[in-house]
Amino acid sequence: MEVVIKLLICHSFLLLLLPALAAAETLQTYIVQLHPHEGGSASAVSTAGSRLDWHASFLERSVSPEQEKHPSSRILYSYHTVFDGFAAQITDGEAASLRALPGVASVRADRRLELHTTYSYRFLGLNFCPTGAWARSGYGRGTIVGILDTGLWPESPSFDDRGMPPAPVRWTGVCQGGDHFNASNCNRKLIGARFYSKGHRANYPTNPSEAASLLEYVSPRDAHGHGTHTASTAAGAAVPGASVLGAGAGEARGVAPGAHMAAYKVCWFNGCYSSDILAGMDDAVRDGVDVLSLSLGGFPIPLFEDSIAIGSFRATVRGVSVVCAAGNNGPARSSVANEAPWVLTVGAATLDRRFPAYVRLGNGGVLYGESMYPGKTGGLKKGGNKDDLELVYAAGGTRESEYCLKGSLDKAAVAGKMVVCNRGITGRADKGEAVKEAGGAAMILANTEINRQEDSVDVHVLPATLVGYKEAVELKKYITSTRRPSARLVFAGTRIGRARAPAVALFSARGPSLTNPSVLKPDVIAPGVNIIAAWPGNIGPSGLDVDARRSNFSVLSGTSMAAPHVAGIAALVRSSHPSWSPAMVRSAIMTSADITDRQGKAIMDGEGGRAGVFAMGAGHVSPARAVDPGLVYDIQPGDYVTHLCTLGYTHMEIFKITHTGVNCTAELQKNRGFSLNYPSIAVAFKSGGAKSSSAVLRRTVTNVGTPNSTYTAQMAAPPGVKIAVAPTTLSFVEFGDQRSFRVTVEAASPPAGKDSAEGYLVWKQSGGQGKHVVRSPIAVTWVAE
Repeated sequence: MEVVIKLLICHSFLLLLLPALAAAETLQTYIVQLHPHEGGSASAVSTAGSRLDWHASFLERSVSPEQEKHPSSRILYSYHTVFDGFAAQITDGEAASLRALPGVASVRADRRLELHTTYSYRFLGLNFCPTGAWARSGYGRGTIVGILDTGLWPESPSFDDRGMPPAPVRWTGVCQGGDHFNASNCNRKLIGARFYSKGHRANYPTNPSEAASLLEYVSPRDAHGHGTHTASTAAGAAVPGASVLGAGAGEARGVAPGAHMAAYKVCWFNGCYSSDILAGMDDAVRDGVDVLSLSLGGFPIPLFEDSIAIGSFRATVRGVSVVCAAGNNGPARSSVANEAPWVLTVGAATLDRRFPAYVRLGNGGVLYGESMYPGKTGGLKKGGNKDDLELVYAAGGTRESEYCLKGSLDKAAVAGKMVVCNRGITGRADKGEAVKEAGGAAMILANTEINRQEDSVDVHVLPATLVGYKEAVELKKYITSTRRPSARLVFAGTRIGRARAPAVALFSARGPSLTNPSVLKPDVIAPGVNIIAAWPGNIGPSGLDVDARRSNFSVLSGTSMAAPHVAGIAALVRSSHPSWSPAMVRSAIMTSADITDRQGKAIMDGEGGRAGVFAMGAGHVSPARAVDPGLVYDIQPGDYVTHLCTLGYTHMEIFKITHTGVNCTAELQKNRGFSLNYPSIAVAFKSGGAKSSSAVLRRTVTNVGTPNSTYTAQMAAPPGVKIAVAPTTLSFVEFGDQRSFRVTVEAASPPAGKDSAEGYLVWKQSGGQGKHVVRSPIAVTWVAE
């Protein structure tokens, strides 16, 4: 999925590049993790100054005095809340010396990660019903959502603080000033803002030829739009009359409009670096956020190498719910990122809102497409072709021109014509700009086979529409069938309710998890396709209109858009149940999720057919049921440590993740038959064996619904798999009562031609108060020996 980021360019922006120092060629950023009780006195690091001195002491032992008289000047960040250690600029040799020092747990190179609603809140069933999620949670009041992203545009009406109470007394954050941003930009809605650029500045190579275009606000102000969009999705205020150039008009609201928010700008024009992300998480947890939303990540890597997994563990221990995007590398199998079991991982789904923009061919044929270009609406009347434009494809005769890369189009061939551009390589909106610069009058963006029928729309600079792969094949066939192919675009406005939804987006990353197959990921799916939310305004720092396409709202697609929806739901749940742990919040959201669409049919997959558990996890989020789930699965922080032992992680690998020492042999002997109390059930068997394999999983549920209630088990076993639940009935006397049960899974071999199977377990409340249905998906995979 191509997320288009248009940078604001103005002479007052500051360049985020390091000076071209001779020594910079040999320096790079490393993140150094320390044992807090080794290599120095733990009691000596209680203040920021002494902590910096302690961290510098390690550099003093690894950097020669001839090279550096003040090693502390190499330190970019000192961490101590979600991580014990520091980020510093050092050479490869100095990194090797650091690794050999007592008290150093790991030294890893900084890693670059990528950035992974007028209607979506209504699609989620959020309304003014007295028994709904908004009413029960007070719209999320009292909670604080932290957004780690590209910053925020504070003047957006989505961040208006009318009717908001003051920040909670526990809040200790700041409103950090900088380029065109000061303390007055914060208010009772946006209660804090910080920015982190040291890692980015240290890692980005100095390239004078790029200096003119790589410009940013050196402050929490958002030059990209991505952070403004995600923040308003999670907790934006009500904005009547919102639209994108007239499309998708309605009242915009975040999922938790009563929640406070804090912006932590960790992403810049060249991505998001781990050192900056850790610094943002470190401050956010210490500042007092309740929920952290991270719409960023990469490909799956081992948890002990994953800075987000490491930082989020301590955040979870401190009671912060961490919500992360699953990634946009779907539909590839095992592409899901942010797969730590203490993180709530979110995939993307569609809405039932469409923006039809048809292609009427010169031969009378009509192709369905979608666009948010504010074109004139009208019917598809047959008749003359006086308004048609000549069609041209691959205007330049090269592969680059097929994809409409800038500079690849023959201006004489495209002038005044409708240009067909294949998707891929560059951003969708970038192609429209390339066509316009070459003199083209309109554009048809054609999906290639890899994109299939995926329909993410954009705001283009010229009349344009996006067609699916099937339509693209028909379009190109028509072009080659006649000497003068022609077409016109017919824009049909906004249509709601005519599309089957939700469905899993094609680009949404899939499981099973590579690093942790005993936990099903993603956890849930949420709206992530063609999401309308706040956008930086069209008045630049100099007061000039820097981009005529900009308005207060724009449209984006990706799991980046899905994650803040769930972060907002987490805020609603936390507001309703302030004492709940992050695991209880995640359980409430997962076990209440929908597995059917708006038509009551099975949720479909953008890849084709019915969506499976590796595409949608527990299902599509349902806020109303999440705030009143009936039963929840809780997990204590120590249980995650034991779980990592069951995965075969070493003592040092577990320490790198949890900052906790553990003897796994003793831990597993003490917890024989341990299984993580996760709301979903995942079992991995080895394939190829002649004998049947079996596993026994133990689960415990806590009653958070009505007292004197009884739940009965209902299950559907995967094909070829036997499942037994004992006991099959759970009775609760009081609120807070806990009951345990066992799930036995037995299978001889995988179904023919498959390496996985799925089913479900449901605990259904019986009796007159039987409104709660607590559902857990079951996934069984067979892996090679």
